[in-house]
Amino acid sequence: MAAENGLASLGVDGAAAAAHALSLPAEAYGNDPQLEIMWAMKAYQHAEIYFNLISSVDPVFLKLTKVDDKIYTAFRETFADLNIQVLDPEQLKSTEAKEKWRPFCNQFDGVVEDFNYGTLLRLDCQKDYTEENTIFATRIQFFAVEIARNREGHNSVIYSTKQQAKEDEKK
Repeated sequence: MAAENGLASLGVDGAAAAAHALSLPAEAYGNDPQLEIMWAMKAYQHAEIYFNLISSVDPVFLKLTKVDDKIYTAFRETFADLNIQVLDPEQLKSTEAKEKWRPFCNQFDGVVEDFNYGTLLRLDCQKDYTEENTIFATRIQFFAVEIARNREGHNSVIYSTKQQAKEDEKK
């Protein structure tokens, strides 16, 4: 993932202004296209950092929040049969799925900071963030799926692939 037009391109003042703008209540904006761009940039930055993290550290050992155990337990109790290796967007976005996800997500209101903020989630955990492999999800959905992927070893392929590439470069 490249960050040529990421938050760094805003400079210190621009990034500070963006952070302030993103902290205001939604009612202050309506449908402001500039705000949507800032949200997209923030989501992209989060995705880039996360992918770099799972590329550098074996994800089995990662802790994403202070309440990973609670998130994982609740997630697997609610979504025991959800295929997290390759997500079907319908299992996140359909009317039926939303009815199941809503109470799951809402139980983390006040527990996980910004639990309902938008973020990017990879559909296929063996691939990078691309337009075809990315869906918009809430932060708690991201945490639930990625904590499960990490604990169940599905994200380790990203780490292994990057480590193998480093070894091949040395040869």
